[in-house]
Amino acid sequence: METDKDFKSGHVALLGRPNVGKSTLLNALVGEKLSIVTAKPHTTRTRITGVLNRPAGQAAFIDTPGFSRDPGRVLHRLMARVLRQALEGADLVVLVTEATRPVDADQALIDEVLGSGRPAILAINKIDRMRSRDDLLPRIDALRQHAFREFVPISATQGKNLEGLEQAIFRHLPAGPPLYPADFKTDRSERFRAAEIIREKLMTALHQEIPYGIAVEIENMDRDDTDLLRVEAVIWIERESQKAIVIGSKGEVLKRVGSEARPEINRIFDERVHLKLWVKVREHWSDNAEELKRLGLDTT
Repeated sequence: METDKDFKSGHVALLGRPNVGKSTLLNALVGEKLSIVTAKPHTTRTRITGVLNRPAGQAAFIDTPGFSRDPGRVLHRLMARVLRQALEGADLVVLVTEATRPVDADQALIDEVLGSGRPAILAINKIDRMRSRDDLLPRIDALRQHAFREFVPISATQGKNLEGLEQAIFRHLPAGPPLYPADFKTDRSERFRAAEIIREKLMTALHQEIPYGIAVEIENMDRDDTDLLRVEAVIWIERESQKAIVIGSKGEVLKRVGSEARPEINRIFDERVHLKLWVKVREHWSDNAEELKRLGLDTT
């Protein structure tokens, strides 16, 4: 393929602590919901690629799980490996921090990113939560001691200065041809995205620690004679005692999850969808590499 010699392309790893807004930023940059978002930490469990095409170049963003040193379960170790692999394979790193958090809260990850030798940009997110610009300046000054290529204040939720971040990204990507076709949006299948949307609604509806013991699998998809797409999804939990909580009194939790997930799944498939949810128990699935692989979480 012939490409302008000034065309830029590369993989851009979005890294940061849990809940700094990496998934919100990915969705905002590519203009489509590819990665689910909740207020709970560790919502993202595996890498998700979203591609941004511009006349200046192509950026393939890699959303990653939140940085944590907790070895925890096999699932947590998998998430840590996903983050490390994204960092190792990146042409550029965007480290996302929060404008309202102390600088030293990010020190371990700053050391990890800058120690990798990868070129890196620091995106200071959630500036909409600052009382004034004057409150932001001392944080930027404190961060300037670190060798980032650029420091870009943004608000992913409000879209503030995303154009500035995008321009900074293309300034530091290497020259090269596109990595993906122009119409390519994500490496994740429609089934995976549908399952993730259901999990997002579950994590929002439930409390305590149950969301981290939940996985969703699309078990069956077929069309009936009216061209209605029937989607059957299994919600896997780890203990029988969690079943009543996930289902809710008179099934109210499942009804809510289904009614909130269905319109978004309709948009993914661009057709009418009938969604049916089941709740099943599979003990210790998050500590089982084979189960994680079957659920679409790469364990290699």
